[in-house]
Amino acid sequence: MTDLSNSHTEFDSPLGSCGEHSLQQKYGTSVRAERFYSRQVIDHLNDEMHRFVSRMEMMFVSTSDGRGECDCSIRCGLPGFVVALDNKTVVYPELRGNGVMASLGNISENPHIGLLLIDFFETTVGLHLNGKAEIMENEQLLLDPRVTGEIRLKCDRQGGRKPERWVRVTIEEAYIHCSKHIPLMKRMPKEITWGTDDERLKGGDFFGVSRDIEDQKKS
Repeated sequence: MTDLSNSHTEFDSPLGSCGEHSLQQKYGTSVRAERFYSRQVIDHLNDEMHRFVSRMEMMFVSTSDGRGECDCSIRCGLPGFVVALDNKTVVYPELRGNGVMASLGNISENPHIGLLLIDFFETTVGLHLNGKAEIMENEQLLLDPRVTGEIRLKCDRQGGRKPERWVRVTIEEAYIHCSKHIPLMKRMPKEITWGTDDERLKGGDFFGVSRDIEDQKKS
């Protein structure tokens, strides 16, 4: 579901895309969908959503470039790494990665973003946050009067856990992802090496892509 500002002249609901409404009619789910829109979709974080976000340790990030070509990535951190500045705004840090800048590159062309936070360890519930994203350098974010001391401490860190920059998201849609198909997982100990360039710790050539490329060059 995207773009609350779209004009849906053929449909009654202001929520969702034309494609959603068209397929709801085609497959006979319009009543169920309208019930969901009217009871579960809001344009801000409520108190329970605030609490949910504050304890999440991972988030899936969906972006697309100016041509609409999509990418999905993951961001992880300690509980609270995604910070709600108010009920319409969240920020999350960009830590040192492989330098490709896939998500940020997309955001620089197309601000539309979809965030999905899932609680795999307790409730198996997910939270969708859709909206508009903006890249913020540390110094720029710190000028925001809503920024707390906690964020300032993160910006002052040294090493791999120091944010290189932030993404600020203005929320347009917030809604639940139902728990029935989400697996319940068990937390296992893992030592996190923040910001490492050690290929072994990063996963190395797990899928054998480098090996395949080298083989192709030789053939």
